[in-house]
Amino acid sequence: MPHASTAETHPHEHGESCAHAQPAGLLEDRHQDSHDHECGHDHHHGHSHDHADACCSTAPVDLATLAGPETLGAHVRTSIRIMQMDCPTEEALIRKKLGRMPYVVGLDFNLMQRVLTVVHTPEALGSILASLRSLDFEPELADADAATPLASTPATPSRPWWPLAMAGVAAVGSEAASWLGAPAWLAAALAIVAVVSCGLSTYRKGWLAIRNGNLNINALMSIAVTGALILRQWSEAAMVMVLFTIAELIEARSLDRARNAIKGLMQLTPETATVQQPDGDWREADIQSVSAGQTVRVKPGERIGLDGEIVAGRSSVNQAPITGESLPVDKTAGDAVFAGTINLAGSFDYRVTAAAGNTTLARIIHAVEEAQGSKAPTQRFVDRFARVYTPIVFAIALAVAVIPPLLFGGIWHDWIYKALVMLVIACPCALVISTPVTIVSGLAAAARHGILIKGGAYLEQGRKLTWLALDKTGTLTHGKPVQTDFELRADLEASHCRRLAASLASRSDHPVSRAIASAATADGIPVSPVEAFEAILGRGVSGAIDGVPYRLGNHRLVHELGHCSPALEARLETLEREGKTVVMLMDDERVLSLFAVADTVKDSSHAAIADLRTLGVQTAMLSGDNPHTAAAIARQVGIDRAHGDQLPEDKLKAVEALAAQGATVGMVGDGINDAPALARADIGFAMGAMGTDTAIETADVALMDDDLRKIPLFIRLSRATHSVLVQNIALALGVKAVFLTLTLMGYGTMWMAVFADAGASLLVVGNGLRLLRR
Repeated sequence: MPHASTAETHPHEHGESCAHAQPAGLLEDRHQDSHDHECGHDHHHGHSHDHADACCSTAPVDLATLAGPETLGAHVRTSIRIMQMDCPTEEALIRKKLGRMPYVVGLDFNLMQRVLTVVHTPEALGSILASLRSLDFEPELADADAATPLASTPATPSRPWWPLAMAGVAAVGSEAASWLGAPAWLAAALAIVAVVSCGLSTYRKGWLAIRNGNLNINALMSIAVTGALILRQWSEAAMVMVLFTIAELIEARSLDRARNAIKGLMQLTPETATVQQPDGDWREADIQSVSAGQTVRVKPGERIGLDGEIVAGRSSVNQAPITGESLPVDKTAGDAVFAGTINLAGSFDYRVTAAAGNTTLARIIHAVEEAQGSKAPTQRFVDRFARVYTPIVFAIALAVAVIPPLLFGGIWHDWIYKALVMLVIACPCALVISTPVTIVSGLAAAARHGILIKGGAYLEQGRKLTWLALDKTGTLTHGKPVQTDFELRADLEASHCRRLAASLASRSDHPVSRAIASAATADGIPVSPVEAFEAILGRGVSGAIDGVPYRLGNHRLVHELGHCSPALEARLETLEREGKTVVMLMDDERVLSLFAVADTVKDSSHAAIADLRTLGVQTAMLSGDNPHTAAAIARQVGIDRAHGDQLPEDKLKAVEALAAQGATVGMVGDGINDAPALARADIGFAMGAMGTDTAIETADVALMDDDLRKIPLFIRLSRATHSVLVQNIALALGVKAVFLTLTLMGYGTMWMAVFADAGASLLVVGNGLRLLRR
């Protein structure tokens, strides 16, 4: 995909097909909001919004690599891997412990990658690590000189199987002893063996939580099992602890599957490459040691290890790992190739353009991992709800244990037992786990289809889109117009006018300019040096050739210079109604010639617009082209509204006008001049982001190829994700409500409570993982 100079804009469509770029500042305000919500409860020290980078960790940790501390003015940001940090239980414990420390000014948790980012004073790192160890965690700092890929983070540490097996046998034995009427001491002994065999870690974690003033599932389970033993419910206490341990194990394995949903992306890159040496020989080399500028040879069937540009040979390449499309793309000298894609039949040599850590694939992985670490609106709501839910249920359990016996003559044993059952039900794990697993699964499913979503907030918001504004060139059309008409408007030689126009056009990389320059080259017309070249924003270009000033510009520029005539207007209208773009060559006094070029609409555009209409999304085309051409293209594709002669500020106003009507607006573009509109839209979509740094880094959603049909796919995935989120929240709360009611009615048992807690967790995790199969 061609890259445009950021310093110039072409006559007619003023940059619609320029480089994919948005000024980062245009997006910072919207991105800041989500971080403020996530980190708001960490502001223990009265820091203002102006210090967001210090107190809120608004700049996300580089999750592609886990490196040493990063300096942030008076503070440092340190990323710490904690393998024992699996769910919000550990997050709450750490947040309470570190949040009280005066030298800690920001905490950022990525539970899916088990990474805690702490913003702190430089001398405090030792105390922070010591505090984490006091919570029975094993914090790991990466070597600052050797970045460690997080996608290669090991799975949940495995435990020895025999203690759990022995506990299971002992629990079953205790149950059998109770049923068979064996001596009570036998059932008690077997129960204690079972609890000790598999429950010591739960008791240890529970004691640490209670000591730090936190009521997590381990504390609640420890209290419940201990209470059951005191009430001499031997077999029940044993079986509850065994079932809880088994449920935790299954849950951890399920979370590993979600956590490693993008691990396959990391495995797309081969470990070695065949690299040309200074002496001309070809040798195998580690992919990490290959630097930009070196030449790599790819054999038939090999996976390409690095981004580069082909210098010799030709082949077809399967780019499905990045774009999601399985149709191979023909490649020859001068074409770009990307890490992770698959060479098919041919062989070629390519010059490396990006080292291993900076390839398009590496940036995709980085972006997806950052998105995994951010919290979607539903997740923030659930987290807030969970912080209230557990204390309320704990208070109800305490009231159930005390009030009926004291005030109504209830039996202490029975009501304490009911309270213990309620304690187990009080854990919100299923509810809290349901949202991140679902969001991460949705993000990973999108990445596999070549849709890079920059956060759960955008994945959730996609379902609400009611209007989609689209750029024309490179978005709806191929962006490769060809010259269709040339007309002299002065008494000059045709070759002379074409030479002048081609000379100016060759200095621009806009598709219309390239069409004029290419047509001249094909006919053997040379170009001349251009002096004082200048881009005229939204109107054209100018420069001096052989000492004479000329302009190559659009209809707007001709009007402003006063060179229009009724005859010229009539001719322009005729060509524009045919869907052609017209630019004119002028000197200081008159129009010398006109050039008409035509672009072709992508087949995928027809299908995408029809699909969007089916989904209830209306479309508007915002084009720098003249209104007649814009209307012609809109009719071909089936777009609801067409706006022509759009300068960057006009596109911004059009998006703002739609938003003012209460619409949720998306903006699709691939040009630098689309940046204001992309930033103002609720969701900005960057087309053809493969190989483009700025699009991947700044867009809300980056489509890795130029296929507009991925936007309906994104909307459907967003709706499916929302549906699963609602299902999971309903499942988690519904199951809890049912068993709370049963317990209060006298039918609930501790077995049921464990099944309610563990079963709900497994249900929501499994339901969330369904998105990976979409």
